[in-house]
Amino acid sequence: MSTHDLGFWSVVVRTMMVHTVTYTLVGIAAFSVFRYGAAIGEDPVRRASMRATDDPMVRAGPLFQPLRGALFGMAFFLLRDVVFGPGGWWILWATLIIVGVLATFAPAASSIEGLIYLKPSPSGFLWGGLVEILTQSLLLSVVTFLWVRHPAVWANWLVGVLFALSLLMPAAGLLSRRAGGHRLPPRP
Repeated sequence: MSTHDLGFWSVVVRTMMVHTVTYTLVGIAAFSVFRYGAAIGEDPVRRASMRATDDPMVRAGPLFQPLRGALFGMAFFLLRDVVFGPGGWWILWATLIIVGVLATFAPAASSIEGLIYLKPSPSGFLWGGLVEILTQSLLLSVVTFLWVRHPAVWANWLVGVLFALSLLMPAAGLLSRRAGGHRLPPRP
């Protein structure tokens, strides 16, 4: 398959869906493993700058990911000759880590700018976040690469169902809170 034969919407939609699914699944796992709710609550630096994990905007996080995934997809399309060629998943992952994590323009945790401009976190929150970012970006790179290069009906269905669930679960949670549903206590 020639990378020039890849359609814009094919790359953008697949990337959008894979990003949303991997963001949601890795986020759920990291939230549990790294105890983000407790880490934010115990860390005055993070508590002052981050929303609580039970904040409606945080709970709605997966609902914003299709937009972010579409932006990734647009960039991946522009770089398609490299990132969807042989070994492209590795190039894609390295590019995401270098540009999107380590050398980001914002003073984000795990970045060079973050090391310069952010105060150290006493909870060690930084390292859990870095593991989450590395895992999610690896999955985004590998799954998008494979799905774009080898589209299959079963993959369309699998990612489609997971994508729908990634959006329906937070939407249902937000709607149940608005309808008077019980508010879950923050996790310890």
